[in-house]
Amino acid sequence: MSDTITTERTDANKSESEVKDKPRRKRKLLLSLLAASILIGGAGWGGYYYTTGRFFESTDDAYVSGNLVQLTPEVSGTVIAVNADDTQIVHQGAPVVTLDTADAKVALANAEANLAQAVRQVSSLYVNNAYYAATVAQRQSDLIRAQSDLKRRMTIAETGAVSGEDIAHARDAVSAAQAALDAVRQQSEANHALTDRTSVERHPNVQAAAAKVRDAWLDDARNTLPAPVTGYVARRSVQVGQRVAPGTPLMAIVPLDGVWVDANFKEVQLAHMRIGQPVMLTADAYGAKVKYHGHVEGFSAGTGAAFAVLPAQNATGNWIKVVQRLPVRIRLDRRELDAHPLRIGLSMNVEVETRDQSGTQLGAASTTSYRTDVFSHYGEEANAEIERIVAENVPKH
Repeated sequence: MSDTITTERTDANKSESEVKDKPRRKRKLLLSLLAASILIGGAGWGGYYYTTGRFFESTDDAYVSGNLVQLTPEVSGTVIAVNADDTQIVHQGAPVVTLDTADAKVALANAEANLAQAVRQVSSLYVNNAYYAATVAQRQSDLIRAQSDLKRRMTIAETGAVSGEDIAHARDAVSAAQAALDAVRQQSEANHALTDRTSVERHPNVQAAAAKVRDAWLDDARNTLPAPVTGYVARRSVQVGQRVAPGTPLMAIVPLDGVWVDANFKEVQLAHMRIGQPVMLTADAYGAKVKYHGHVEGFSAGTGAAFAVLPAQNATGNWIKVVQRLPVRIRLDRRELDAHPLRIGLSMNVEVETRDQSGTQLGAASTTSYRTDVFSHYGEEANAEIERIVAENVPKH
């Protein structure tokens, strides 16, 4: 009986011990699984970082930038028409603002009249060349006749048939004819000095008058302000009836097909960045589903703090080390921009792949050229008008 009771107690104690050990073993198993998961996760992350993650630098301190093409007049005048407003698109060469042309038309007409008069006056110089040549021939003939008369009188002077007074008059006639010939030769040379080695069209007087016509023509043409580029109108401040002066900003035109992204990376992120490295971007405006691709185009010559309106004065003694950011310009894919246009100032998320470090940070930076040809035809039209006036006023032979 005693042995039975003892056995029952031992079994009860074992059961109670097993019940107590079961949560403990479960806890140890969970901790082991957690530790294994952490080790596996750490190993996976380490492997990912070593093979991939360390080759990427990202920032959300990035914004869309672009050109703000200012439309400014080159002449003073009163605005009589504004053909575009904010948010509207204008095409390159389209007239956007028109100024009153009344004064410019008067000045142009006066300059054209002066050019026509200059052409006629210069043309008369060339006509005078032939006149002076004929006059020289006439004076030479007069001199030869006077010399012959004097010679004839001198031959018969010894016979007493001619008086001394007639001989004196004959000598005076020779002197007068010689003086007249010298005078007309001087006039001919002076006229040739004004016409030799040039033509009516290239004569300095005509060129000076043509320059005034060209100047007046440009002043008249500049009363119409074309759009220098194709883009969207922004910050329009000009109003109809406003008197504007040269250089007054009237509006800005933003060509959205050529925007870029300025990504402000921390200085500790720049060690492996190079020009030409690929970039993946997303815009807050479209969300993560729309991805843009581009490449690093260049690095700013200084940090944002260095170019601030009030830069930090670290030499004053009140110095606190702050991690600086350097703007990195990123060129976007044109086709992706056409599909999902961006506006200046929008926020971007940028990730640069730094695996390929064959480029440089400064030496390989390419130069960009901006130009417009909307004003080049002004000179061609002015030259065509000058040629017309010259052709109409040169005498026909």
